[in-house]
Formats: sequence, structure tokens, C-alpha cells
Amino acid sequence: MAPSRSWPVQDAKARFSEMLTACERHGPQIVTKRGVAAAALVPIGEWRRLSARAAPGLKELLLTDEARTDDLVTPRRSRIAHRPPPRF
Repeated sequence: MAPSRSWPVQDAKARFSEMLTACERHGPQIVTKRGVAAAALVPIGEWRRLSARAAPGLKELLLTDEARTDDLVTPRRSRIAHRPPPRF
């Protein structure tokens, strides 16, 4: 497999079909904007593999042994005095 190639944005737009073929044959292709890497075109198989690893499914979340309290927010309680319940 050849190393990924860098494509200036103008070339990527003008020669997208060639860039797509290179991606399928040689792996990710980098698009640069003003000489700085801005995006990557990756083969669909690699994209699916990376996407699946990035976000666990509901089943994995429910079956994990780790605590899932990092994102919980404790609601603020109001300081208003509540009246007692009525007596019957």
C-alpha cells in the first residue's frame, strides 16, 4: 500500500475521480488548503470501522462495568419554602 497522498484543494476538486480511485487503491487521501491539512478522503470500510469504534451502541453502554456519571448534572434546588401538605 502506497503512503497517502496530499492534494491541494484545487486539484482535489478538479481531479476528484482520480483522488477517489487513489483512495480506494492506496488508502486515505489528504486534502490541503493553503498548505495545511484540512480534510481526508478515506475508504468506506475504514470509515465504518472508525465510526463504530468512536461511539458505543446502547447495548455496550448498558453492559459496561464503568460508572456513567461523568455527564450527569445535579439540578439546582430552589430556595423557595414550600407550604406543608393540607391536613384532611
